[in-house]
Amino acid sequence: MQRYLGRYSEIAYTLLRVMAGLLFAVHGAQKLFGVIGGQKVPLASLFGFAGLIELVGGLLIAIGLFTSWAAFIASGEMAVAYFMVHAKQGFWPVLNQGELAMVYCFLFLYIACRGGGRFSVGRGPTA
Repeated sequence: MQRYLGRYSEIAYTLLRVMAGLLFAVHGAQKLFGVIGGQKVPLASLFGFAGLIELVGGLLIAIGLFTSWAAFIASGEMAVAYFMVHAKQGFWPVLNQGELAMVYCFLFLYIACRGGGRFSVGRGPTA
C-alpha cells in the first residue's frame, strides 16, 4: 500500500491538518459566538479561554502558520479538558465521552512534532 499511496503522503497530511484545524476552530466558534448549536460562554471564563485557543489555534493549524506552537498548545488544552471534564466520569474514554478530546490531544501532538508541512503558509519543518 505504501508503494501506491506513499506518493500522496504530503497531500494526505495537509488534508488531515486542514480538516482537524477547521473542525477544532468550529468548537471554538460554538463557545465564543454560540453558533452551530453551541452555547455562548463568557470570554473571561475557563471555557471562554478554551474557545479562544480552539478558534485561533484551529485556524492557525488549518492554514499552517505557527503550526507547531498552535498544535502544541491545542494538544495541551485537550489534555487538560480530558482530565478536568471527562476523566472524573470514569476511566474508559468510551464511557466518559472523552474519545474526541484524546484523539485531538494526540493528533495535535503529532502535528506539533511534524510542523506545517510542504503545503502550509509557514512552509517548514517547524512551521
